Amino acid sequence: MLVMPLITAALETGLNRLLYPDTAMKPARQRLKGKVLRIEMAELDNPVILVFGDAQLDVLTVWDDQADCTVKTHLGALPALSDRQNLPLLIKNGSLDVSGDLQVVQQFVTLLDMAEADPADLLAPYLGDIVAEGLTQSVRSRLTGLKRRVAGQQDWLAQSITEEWRLAPSALEQAWFAEEVDNLSQKEASLAVRLKKLEASR
Repeated sequence: MLVMPLITAALETGLNRLLYPDTAMKPARQRLKGKVLRIEMAELDNPVILVFGDAQLDVLTVWDDQADCTVKTHLGALPALSDRQNLPLLIKNGSLDVSGDLQVVQQFVTLLDMAEADPADLLAPYLGDIVAEGLTQSVRSRLTGLKRRVAGQQDWLAQSITEEWRLAPSALEQAWFAEEVDNLSQKEASLAVRLKKLEASR
């Protein structure tokens, strides 16, 4: 698969820029030093193997030795891994199948959670600083506008539902109405009986 070398190269560059320059993250990186995490994704023919070193992370598709931890998942589950609190839920609902040392994937997810990713920094090696920054700001601006529109629609929907609830009778009002209808029906039946008696007595 010719695209795999491109995927691994982009991942290696991106993850190294994200996880390794920050000295504050060194203790968290040290816990992963020498560990191998194998990730098998349903959408890819080859696994993605992360080999954690002291100064960098290597991303491979072939590893002859046993991996410390193997994760089977799909691409749709990966964005949720940016928050370590999602890990137990992903394992529980079957989005992640983990075998081997669970701590390896936990520590990797913790490292991702600690990293403050600036998309412009990740794109700069490929597009240049100015283009990467301009593209990032443009995307942020559009996302902000989209969030505002979504929030506006949610407010409108909430107000519409509230107004509908005000117009619609409550359960208590419906019960009272049904009881009143029953009372009227009983009175009507009683009145009909009395009228028949009166007619018969004439």
